[in-house]
Amino acid sequence: MRQLEYLAALAQERHFARAAEACQVAQPSLSAGIRKLERELKVTIVRRGRRFEGFTPEGERVVMWARRILGERDALRQDLSAMRGGLSGVLRVGAIPTALTAASLLTTPFCDQHPLARVSLESLSSRDIVHRLAEFDLDVGMTYVDGEPLGDVHTVPLYRERYLLLTPTDSALADRDRVGWAEVAGTPLCLLAPSMQSRRILDQNFADAGVTVTPSIETDTVSALYAHVATHRWSSVVAHAWLYLFGVPEGMRVVPLERPRRSYHVGLVLADRDPGSIIARALVDVAHRVDVRGALDRLLRRHLQAAAPPQQQP
Repeated sequence: MRQLEYLAALAQERHFARAAEACQVAQPSLSAGIRKLERELKVTIVRRGRRFEGFTPEGERVVMWARRILGERDALRQDLSAMRGGLSGVLRVGAIPTALTAASLLTTPFCDQHPLARVSLESLSSRDIVHRLAEFDLDVGMTYVDGEPLGDVHTVPLYRERYLLLTPTDSALADRDRVGWAEVAGTPLCLLAPSMQSRRILDQNFADAGVTVTPSIETDTVSALYAHVATHRWSSVVAHAWLYLFGVPEGMRVVPLERPRRSYHVGLVLADRDPGSIIARALVDVAHRVDVRGALDRLLRRHLQAAAPPQQQP
C-alpha cells in the first residue's frame, strides 16, 4: 500500500521531490519504493531522466489501479469506522466555483451528523471534477448534472440555476421587473471566464437571443466578479445561488432575466461503483433531507422583494 501511495503521489505532483514531501518521506525512500514496485510487477513504470519524464504505457495502467486500490482501501476504512459507531475519514468534495457559494448548506449538517468526519472542499472546473472522480481522487462532485458529459456517474439534482442581472441602482435596467438577454448585451459587463461551464451556458443563452457579449472584465472567481461590480461601474449576470454567500452589494439591484430556452440543474455527482463510498453516500443522505432548492428560492424572493420599488401612494 505504501508503494502505491508513493506512485499516486508522483502521478499527482509530477515531481519526485514534491511527491516525497506529500508522502512525508525522503526522496530516496520514495524512489526506492517505486523501484521495488517495478520489480514486483516486472514492468517499468516511470520514465526516468534527470527529472520526472512521465509514465510508460504500463505505468499509466499501474497508476490507474493504484488509485482504485487506494480508493477501495479508504472505503473499507470508512465502512469499518461506521460499524464501530461513527463515520470518520475525509470527505473529498470538488465543486464548481458557482456552486461553492451554496456548499455549506450540505457540509454544515453533514459535519453536525458526523462529528468524527472531516471535509476537504476544493474549487474545481466541471471537467476536473469528472476526471478526478474517475481517478478515485474525489468522493463527490458538485456541478451541473445535465449539461456537458459526465461519464459513468450517479447524479443527485439539488436546484435549478436561475439567472439575474446584478446592476447599479441608477442603471437604465435597474427599475425593470424583468430583463431580456439581448438588452443585457449592451451593458458594460463583468462575467466569469469562457473556460468555465457557467460562462459557456451564459454565452449560449445570449446566442439564443441573437447576440454575443464582450465583457469589460473576465475572471475565474465569483468573489473577484463581485469585487468589480461593487464599484458600480459594471453589471453582471449572476446565478441565484450566489446570493446565499454574497447577497446584493449596497447600491446594486438584482433583476430577473427572461427564462432561457434551456435551464440547468446543479447537483451532486458520484462515481458509479459498487460498493460505493460510505462517506459519499452519507453526504447524499444529507442532500435528501436538506431542501437546498427551497432555501435558495426563499432567499431569492427576499432579495427581489427588498429591491422592488415602493407602491405609489394614492
